[in-house]
Amino acid sequence: MYYIGIDLGGTGIKAGVVDENGNIILKDSCPTGAERGYGAVIQDMAKLAIDVTQRSGHRMDEIKAIGIGLPGVMDPRTGRVPFCTNLGWHDVPIIQEMAKYTDRPVFVDNDATVAGLAESVAGVSAGCENSVFVTLGTGVGGGVVIGGKVFSGSHGVASEIGHMITVSGGELCTCGNRGCWERYASATALIREGRKLCGAKPDTALLKAVDGDLKAITAKHVIDLAKAGDPDCMALFDDYVVHLCEGLSNLINVYDPEVIALGGGVSHAGEFLLNAVRAKLPEMVFYKDMPYARVELAKLTNDAGIIGSAMLGR
Repeated sequence: MYYIGIDLGGTGIKAGVVDENGNIILKDSCPTGAERGYGAVIQDMAKLAIDVTQRSGHRMDEIKAIGIGLPGVMDPRTGRVPFCTNLGWHDVPIIQEMAKYTDRPVFVDNDATVAGLAESVAGVSAGCENSVFVTLGTGVGGGVVIGGKVFSGSHGVASEIGHMITVSGGELCTCGNRGCWERYASATALIREGRKLCGAKPDTALLKAVDGDLKAITAKHVIDLAKAGDPDCMALFDDYVVHLCEGLSNLINVYDPEVIALGGGVSHAGEFLLNAVRAKLPEMVFYKDMPYARVELAKLTNDAGIIGSAMLGR
């Protein structure tokens, strides 16, 4: 049996035919064109799904289900998307709209959640009953898999791990609260702290690396200088790892997963990040004399959205 996975983003739509083991048979993409409204976007998703199915040599009646991962929230009670900020969607009847073009069952969830499902099926946490995926990008997103199935909670928002508060009264978050984990464990956090460093210390190597342009600072600049042994960026990175591990220890205490997979832009630091986390995390976990989650790097990267979305139907 085969499934279709659709990865809906702010600028592009990716879709693929996927087998039961999470292998992509054929995939393709098209622009999102969100400014046209949700009706046109959903029609394009359906067209792309039908197209990749036909080009893969299969019929739609061989497709068991269609899964969609999107950068927003799906209300499982109504089959509607209450909001999807990147697309400008509010209260969109996505299941009803998809039914205009296909009679296949449709399942929808958050993009980070489906990426976590993908890793649990065909990625670094494959074979694990319980795992957590953490994406470290502009914000911090997550996907929780329990008993081999995504856990989205009663209202579809259970995987918003980036918005658990880890610093009381801390940095103002885009969500309106203060002290959210993503304000301290995202790529944005590294950039913010890097700019603060440059403002306080004009002779720092970080400012020289960007030719004095604070707006040019990226998380990669900070990490690369930390790797090279620059003391200022090493201190900044060490502080970042502390904040990251505080959130990871919370996830371990709440979910007790077998694996935590780290993805997103910051994870491109590879073993440098992984070794730092593995060194710091043991002192923060609650049950110090018992096994706890392995922390690994996610490996499916750009295909995770297609694979995970498809596996929603499995």
